[in-house]
Amino acid sequence: MTGFPRSALFIAALVLALAGGCSKPATPLVSTAAASSATPIDPATAASISGVVQFQGTAPAAQKIDMSADSGCKGQNQAETVVVSGGRLANVLVYVKEGLAGRSFPASAQKVTIRQQGCRYVPHVAAAMVGQPVEFLDNDDTLHNIHPMPKNNKEWNQSQMPNGGQFAHSFESPEVMMPIKCNQHPWMKMYLSVLSNPFFAVTGEDGSFALKGLPPGTYTIAAVQEKFGEQVIKVTVGPRDEKSDVRFDFRP
Repeated sequence: MTGFPRSALFIAALVLALAGGCSKPATPLVSTAAASSATPIDPATAASISGVVQFQGTAPAAQKIDMSADSGCKGQNQAETVVVSGGRLANVLVYVKEGLAGRSFPASAQKVTIRQQGCRYVPHVAAAMVGQPVEFLDNDDTLHNIHPMPKNNKEWNQSQMPNGGQFAHSFESPEVMMPIKCNQHPWMKMYLSVLSNPFFAVTGEDGSFALKGLPPGTYTIAAVQEKFGEQVIKVTVGPRDEKSDVRFDFRP
């Protein structure tokens, strides 16, 4: 027999056997954030947080808007900067600002609809998730031009033809109270918030809000109003808790 002597072959085989015995399979690394985002929310333990947004003091008088320059508009209207009814404040964004521990949430496929009606944006304040389609409709007898003015998203503007013109767009970065104006009508302005979680609401005339389906935990709940800014409250909920006494008080 030619080649390596038997002693050398034996030593080589022994080295390979020892190396195989000492090696361990690699352990895959899973980040805490990835594990958290993959953890589903158990509906059986989900909690809810609800309450009202109140206004303390005398509400400022609504500013009159003259729309008579455009016959496709309705002539006269009022600004919606501060809308108070029975001491309750409308058009306030309420959302979970902190406490979701790195969870991620898929965007809803359902469209958020914003109408241009009476040469106003309806609703005046709206919210959508990152990546969720936002549809703009022109219900007026006049041309409009939608123009978001973002800080975190791309700026654009889009013209819409009268009566039935529609346009859908999604936003890729979170942003709270992004102004949207109309280049055709300088008084037209609304606010759209783009959020990374589905736990948000916009108050109506009764000032109420509800955030449902939350996993148990401690949360920072923020309320944001275009003129009076932001307020935050810490709220802790356990499994199946229904905390319904959260209250925000805004003042002039």
